[in-house]
This record gives sequence, C-alpha cells and structure tokens, in this order.
Amino acid sequence: MNRPEALDTPTAVLESRRKAVLSVLGRGVLVLQAAPIQFSSRDGERPYHPDRELFYLTGATEPKTVAVLVGGDEPRLVMFVRERDAEAELWSGIRLGPERARERFHPDECHPLSEVGKLLPDLLKAGDRIHYRLGRGDEVERHVLRALGFRRARGARTGTGPLAVVDPGAVLDDLRVVKDAHELALLRRAAEVTVEGHRAAAGAIAPGEGEWAVEAALQAAFRSGGAGGVGYESIVGSGANACVLHYVDNASIIERDALVLIDAGAEYGLYHGDVTRTYPASGRFVGAGREIYELVEAARVAAVAAVRPGAPVGDVHTAATRVLVEGLVHLRVLDGDVDQLIKDEKHKPFYPHQTGHWLGLDVHDPGDYARDGVSRKLEPGMVFTVEPGLYFRPDHEATPARFAGIGVRIEDDVAVTQRGCEVLTRSLPTAADDVAALVRSARGR
Repeated sequence: MNRPEALDTPTAVLESRRKAVLSVLGRGVLVLQAAPIQFSSRDGERPYHPDRELFYLTGATEPKTVAVLVGGDEPRLVMFVRERDAEAELWSGIRLGPERARERFHPDECHPLSEVGKLLPDLLKAGDRIHYRLGRGDEVERHVLRALGFRRARGARTGTGPLAVVDPGAVLDDLRVVKDAHELALLRRAAEVTVEGHRAAAGAIAPGEGEWAVEAALQAAFRSGGAGGVGYESIVGSGANACVLHYVDNASIIERDALVLIDAGAEYGLYHGDVTRTYPASGRFVGAGREIYELVEAARVAAVAAVRPGAPVGDVHTAATRVLVEGLVHLRVLDGDVDQLIKDEKHKPFYPHQTGHWLGLDVHDPGDYARDGVSRKLEPGMVFTVEPGLYFRPDHEATPARFAGIGVRIEDDVAVTQRGCEVLTRSLPTAADDVAALVRSARGR
C-alpha cells in the first residue's frame, strides 16, 4: 500500500490536466473507469491496483469509480463513486463516499455509483464521440453502445449523439508522455527508493545464496523506503538465467563465478522506478564477464549522451546499438562492416530489445515512439529508461563458447531537461569496479 501523502495529487495539478484534456477533447466525452478487483481464487482478493488513466485525470484510487469528462460549450467533470456502507467497510476499509470524494477531487458533480444508470445516458448523448476503452461488458459499456444506437436511430434528425467510440489514449497518451513537476518529483523519489533496494540486493548476493533471498532483500528495502511495493515482477537472474529477458522464477542457487542480473523497480505514489544492474557474485568482474560488462557500459554511456531536447528518440537506440556492434566485432562475435551488420540486424541474437521505453504511472508508459515512420523528437519532461544489454544464450548456435551463459544489462531512468538530461538513478554506480564494490562491501572485503 502506498503512503497516503504520495497519492495526494494537488488540486491545481488535476485541474491543469483536465484543462489540457478538454483542449484536445473538443465536443467529445471521455469515460474512465476504475480497474476491476482481481481475485486469486474464490473470494481471495488480490491487492488493488488503481487504473492509471483515471488516477491521472481525477486522483481517484477507489474501485468501481467512474469519471465522465464532458467537452463542448459546458465542459464538466462528473464522478460516480461507491456509497458508504458500514458492513462492507468492516471487511475492506473506509470508503470516501460522494461527499468526501467531492471535497477531495473537486469534480463539478459527484454522485453515488447507483445513479450511473440514470445520469450516464444523457452525459454520453452530449458528445459527438465517446472516448472509452471497450471490452469490459459491464453496465457502463452497455450505456456507451446504446448511445451509439441512439445516434443511428434518431440522432440524425437532431444532429445530436455520438458518432464513434475512440480509445482514451487518443487524448491522454500524448499528455502523459510529458511529465509535469509533480510527476517528476514522484519519479525522482521512485528512483531513489529503487536505488536503495538495489543496494540492499547487492549486499545480499553471495555464492551459494538463493536468488529468492536477494529478491527478498530488494523488496524489503522498497517497502522500508515508503514504496507501495514492486512496480513489476522483480528479476534476479544468475548465470544463464540472466539471458532470459523476463526471468522471474528467482529460484536458482547463485554460483561462485556467476554474474547476477537484477531488474527491479519500486512503485511510489503509483509512479515507477525501473533499474537494472549486473553484479559479480564473486565481488569482482573478471575475464569474459568483464569484457561484456564494459562493452554494455560503454553503450549505456553513449545512449545517455544522445538524450537531449530536439533529438529523435530513436537516436538513443542507434547510439547504443553502434557501440555494441563495434564491440562485438572487436570481440570476434560478429564479422563484417559495422553499418551493414546493423542494417542486417546481425546483433539481434545478442541484443534483441530496444534501448528504452517511456516511464511513469505505467512501467511501460503509453505514447508513440514514431509517427509515420519518423522518430519522435524528445521534449523536456519526457522520462524513459536507457537499458542496453547483451545476452549469450548457451543453447544458441551463434553464441561463442567463451561467452556462453553471460547476460548483462545496465539500465538507468532519465528525464529530458532543457539542456540535456537528468539521470534519476545516477546515485547507483554503473562502472564495473564500483558495482563490484557494492557486493564486496557487505562482506567487509
């Protein structure tokens, strides 16, 4: 559970976001719903994860909340929330109810959830299109579909009613890509807590230790630092497990000469950190492991150097890829002209993913990376990861024997500034000897 103050978005920030959405919405209507409650089995309720779009626009985190933003000549935000219920609150905690929700989120109207059926149809008919994510099959979706039917059957006579249903991302995604000052503050704190967790995890690494024990140290530090928990399933992959990009079993014993790849991020105020470091279990990078680590670190440095306002976001991946391919040629993993090797994607068996992704309320935040085949230009306030890596799967025919089972990824979180970028996770070292020292320091060596 996140600390309450971390979830308290200032009213002025919410009003600014709604104004920005209304400027894009035109005469449309935007409908956002709380995420459904998840169950592991029978009545075993899982920890609740609020819908990020709803939170971004309203600050609401309670289940079953519905928000309707109406554009046009009389723009307004109408919210529907659960009523107070003493019996239900005994089991699941205090509800806000319409009165407290009105005081906290400052909508133009706030009604009990039981009034959705009575009030929502007229709100939907007021727009020329409805921005709503289909697929839930619930009461709200049925009203959306009926509103379309109304337009087809009778709206042509009056020129009223919605003509289409459009994904909410059409108006929200671009706005969410550029973070406001409040979001940047939360992302900085999420990065700080994430770094604290990685330091704790590095100190738990030792030959003969279980990957799960390292994961436990990591997540304990997240919670101690005020995080709501992990932003995604933590990866603690030692040896060949590091070559599995989404390895989350964390079930092996760490061998003495293994490298241990940890990809984990804390969630703070619903915002995410996302950091990867690769640590030597022995406390020192040596031999082939050191060669690969230093190559990936060189790629990270080049990628971060490419981050600046006005630069295409694709330049970050291009910079990292060139360094990696040049290095693979030097190490005789690849052979040929660097430009041609990149064009032919000969690096893909060893570097199959992009160098980063948008970061924010979602660990993979929404937003296009290219438009009509042209890479998007970076702007101040954009936040994303920089995460080059190399993976030498033991069972892959292209893997040289001396590198088999080595997987290295180094990932930082960066925010674009007016002059370049701010590395939010800079307090966690990336240089090989400094990273190794984090492991050794816990042993007093």
